[in-house]
Amino acid sequence: MAVQAYILVQTEVGKAADVARAIGDIAGVTLAEDVTGPYDVIVRAEGPSMDELGTLVVSSIQTVPGITRTLTCPIVRI
Repeated sequence: MAVQAYILVQTEVGKAADVARAIGDIAGVTLAEDVTGPYDVIVRAEGPSMDELGTLVVSSIQTVPGITRTLTCPIVRI
């Protein structure tokens, strides 16, 4: 079973739509939408393991121009 997480993204002012589009094109991302509130983009992503999901966040998502901060929230099944 794949490991899934929501990634909450803060962006530079006026960059949310561009960031959401760029993140949406990354392999492993299943959803990327710009929203209002304390975060500008909410992303749902998945990977085969926690390590590979972490690599996706650090190497692919966090490198998108316009991102200032991310918060990764792994999904748990209780």
